[in-house]
Amino acid sequence: MSSSGGGTAGGAPGRSLGESGPYPLHGNTAGSAPQRPTALPGDGGAAFEHVGYRGPTACAAAGITYRQLDYWARTGLVEPSVRPAYGSGTQRLYSFRDVVVLKIVKRFLDTGVSLQNIRAAVQHLRERGFRDLERMTLMSDGATVYECTSPDEVHALLQGGQGIFGIAVGVVWRDVENALSQLHGERVDTGETIVGHNPADELARRRDRAV
Repeated sequence: MSSSGGGTAGGAPGRSLGESGPYPLHGNTAGSAPQRPTALPGDGGAAFEHVGYRGPTACAAAGITYRQLDYWARTGLVEPSVRPAYGSGTQRLYSFRDVVVLKIVKRFLDTGVSLQNIRAAVQHLRERGFRDLERMTLMSDGATVYECTSPDEVHALLQGGQGIFGIAVGVVWRDVENALSQLHGERVDTGETIVGHNPADELARRRDRAV
């Protein structure tokens, strides 16, 4: 669930909030905290990647139009990571992670975040592991996008006084899971249509086997 604070005058915070967070994914101010290295913990969500979703399904789950989906793919903002469109007659296939990113992009655009900052956020999301995404909150004051991974980091950013919009990535994740559980997926290896597939099921089974 996203939330927005009241707007106030001023742009991005003029001070560094420190490497411990929140830290800007991309900022217009000098002296911002350096970006921390990213890593993919565990399997990086590989259990999700055997299922792809066609354009209309991705649109329905992300709450966007097909025109938006097509434009973002053609401009490289959010490209399908399972299978691009090679030409007439081929179907793009989006991964579960792609659909989560599509929904986040839509929310940022709706609140007026700049395309430059959205591109930085998209790249950052693609570099993070699945367990990172579940606990991440993306915050924006309109000029800069920040990553927060704890309530204290969110509080520190809110104390800056700017109008803030926040997206809890884990909540978006669950929204997309619920939407896709009612829609059709497609097995990447066989092309088989999977009806009502919940992309969390396989990951849950793998976790159970690892216990």
